[in-house]
Amino acid sequence: MRVLVVEDEKTLAAFVATGLRRAGFAVDVAHTGGAALELLGLYAYEVLVLDRDLPEVHGDDVARRLVAEGSRTRILMLTAASGLDDRVAGLDLGADDYLGKPFEFPELVSRVRALRRRGALPAAPPVLGRGGLRLDTVRRTAEREGRDLGLSPKEFAVLQILLEADGALVSAETLLDRAWDAHADPFTGAVRVCMSKLRSKLGEPPLIRTVQGVGYAL
Repeated sequence: MRVLVVEDEKTLAAFVATGLRRAGFAVDVAHTGGAALELLGLYAYEVLVLDRDLPEVHGDDVARRLVAEGSRTRILMLTAASGLDDRVAGLDLGADDYLGKPFEFPELVSRVRALRRRGALPAAPPVLGRGGLRLDTVRRTAEREGRDLGLSPKEFAVLQILLEADGALVSAETLLDRAWDAHADPFTGAVRVCMSKLRSKLGEPPLIRTVQGVGYAL
């Protein structure tokens, strides 16, 4: 799952991004509204964590732009102004959820996950399964025939994408776009290396098939 965090307070932005990455998300960061719009034009984010008071382009205008374009990116708006009128105004702009500062980080993670589920078409269930696999996207556990797989956050994200595809082929480009952040080099073979480690942890018989030049599928 790919998330864009837009926050002009760099310390807070780094804290949020680090925490979300530890929770298994691929995270990009922008510190201005203008930079956010540039990234939103380049990548398909599932959730946007958006500070309302931003330099260059106000957070309200970023939200308005996304709504006007019919974007499927879900918006979680952050702001120090957490009164009723402020919440109503933020939601009226097109935000899907609203969280006042200061906030408890577990609540932020929970809200991001809820928005991601709401944005999926069709909505993905919290527990995914196929061929003896069981992936709990809330508890972040992965098992095969009851055996804990001990997946890294990146391996978990890749397996989740493959499970949600329900047997359809997923290209390496799609995996890179959804499970890695903007700093990933598409020429490093990151997807291939991750897939090799994932196959090793899944064990026998093999569950992931490769169609050369096309992609991967369960």
